[in-house]
Amino acid sequence: MNTRLLLVGCGKMGSAMLEGWLAQGLVASNVYIVEQPEAAEKLQTSYGINGITDVKDVPKDFSPQVVLFAVKPQVLPDVIDAYKPLARAETVFLSVAAGKTIEFFTSHLGENARIVRAMPNTPAAVSRGMTVMCPTENVSIAQCNMCETLLKTVGLVSWVEDESLMDAVTALSGSGPAYIFHLVEAMAQAGETAGLPAEQAMLLARQTVVGAGFLLDSSEETAETLRQNVTSPGGTTAAALNVLMDQKSGLPELMTRAVEAARKRSVELAG
Repeated sequence: MNTRLLLVGCGKMGSAMLEGWLAQGLVASNVYIVEQPEAAEKLQTSYGINGITDVKDVPKDFSPQVVLFAVKPQVLPDVIDAYKPLARAETVFLSVAAGKTIEFFTSHLGENARIVRAMPNTPAAVSRGMTVMCPTENVSIAQCNMCETLLKTVGLVSWVEDESLMDAVTALSGSGPAYIFHLVEAMAQAGETAGLPAEQAMLLARQTVVGAGFLLDSSEETAETLRQNVTSPGGTTAAALNVLMDQKSGLPELMTRAVEAARKRSVELAG
């Protein structure tokens, strides 16, 4: 954890990553964070890192191994050009800005810039995220390992070589937490319809999803096996699953359409 790191932006995602890195032994003096003046001062006081307000404030003798863009996607076009002088073989640019393609980065940083595009999801803010990364061909194995080590502090990491798959990644894991939150809403509403008070229905729905997720995470068994373990033949769960698993109108068909709609929209937004 001696990586020399320049973190651009330190909001919820950036703060979650920073706390994870420092907890795992990242040397604070090796970290420079570019933020607004008040935020930069607060970060420097709280974490002992180097808080700066402009990339020009990075000391000339500090050569970052990783430049991590954690600013909002709509902000990135206004700030990225200032980082072009850092595009060299020993530096990899790692982005967690949703929807920004590798082509976007190379158009601003140069064709030879080493880029890793990452798509995390919001549970990364509580170190339970799912991040998928896609590198350019010139990113070395060592640089891939550095990026993976950094992102593993906020959850699990997976890689794709074909950037076009990032639209499917966005549709599944990137947008996925919203699907789960809506599932909780739908379960609670169904509970109300069945006669439960609203507050109690939400409690039951919320904790059921939380508990099931924890069980899935803790178990070595597949989701299919865990589902089967809960389902007694001819029982109440089986009756509900007959509805949810209907081939024409059930959850698999509905989820396939939902993910495909999100994937297509991701393609449109990137274009």
